[in-house]
Amino acid sequence: MAFRMPAEWARQDWIWIGFPAHGDLWEENLATAQEQMAAFANAVAETGQQVRLVVRDAATQMRAKDLVSGAVAIERHPYGDIWIRDTGPLTVVNASGERRAQGFGFNGWGGKYLLEGDRDTGPSLAQAGGLPYTRADWILEGGAVESDGTGLVVTTEQCLLNPNRNPALSREDIWANLQRDLGFDRILWLGEGLAGDHTDGHVDNLARMVGEGVIAIPRATAPDDPNTGVFDDARARAQNFGLEVRDVPSPGWMGEEDEVEPASYMNFAICNEVVVVPTYGSVHDDEAVAAIGDLFPGRAAVGLRADAVLTGGGSFHCASQHVPKAVR
Repeated sequence: MAFRMPAEWARQDWIWIGFPAHGDLWEENLATAQEQMAAFANAVAETGQQVRLVVRDAATQMRAKDLVSGAVAIERHPYGDIWIRDTGPLTVVNASGERRAQGFGFNGWGGKYLLEGDRDTGPSLAQAGGLPYTRADWILEGGAVESDGTGLVVTTEQCLLNPNRNPALSREDIWANLQRDLGFDRILWLGEGLAGDHTDGHVDNLARMVGEGVIAIPRATAPDDPNTGVFDDARARAQNFGLEVRDVPSPGWMGEEDEVEPASYMNFAICNEVVVVPTYGSVHDDEAVAAIGDLFPGRAAVGLRADAVLTGGGSFHCASQHVPKAVR
């Protein structure tokens, strides 16, 4: 029986959240990044949803216990860094309600940051979750694909067609693999991802499915927004595909001097009762949280600071992986 990747807003059994561990990676931002990820975990756990905070050793487990409430479970797993959206498995479900943890090859986002433990994260999470695990024979990160649960997948050409991932696979090969492994039957190819994004354009920083046939895309908020052209192109492609497009403001230019950071409110995490939105100290933070709240009227939108997490290259969605319920 065919398995399919559900929409993120489908009811979830639990969510795994990564906890920053490596001082040599996070440097002076480690403590603050840990606090911000703990705040994320606490916000979800307060709603009654099961949260499993992923730590790697005794030292980070002790630090995590100091920061999270007793409602947050703590699990030890191997990982190089916290981006378990990409290193963890995607849970797919069939019509009988059976679940499978679908893993993929991982090469450190095209050979940039391959760290010890990252290739072991997926099998370890699946085992802890009691999920049968399968690893596909090609490279794919979870942040590169968006689903609305109807068989539609949204992705970017910059990432999936990048020769640093699957150089021997054609566009048609990749599409066939998405159908085989995640159950998709329609695909929307967006173009480029955000400026400064070391993932080579993950879609979860650019455009998110927020309903069946409904996609949210940022709008530029200032003339110097580094992604104005990217947003406009994504919006045009989505509209031409027949999707309803909803706007969310961009945080604007974030970074130092001429080095732009891939800050995005689109990296929100959808949970059962709450949508957790990363904020960065931009004047557009409150407007963005309100706009995202309007997209999910049955959930509370909570904005939490993620500027320290951003220094590691991502935000709340990148650092979490949800598991949908086995609906029968």
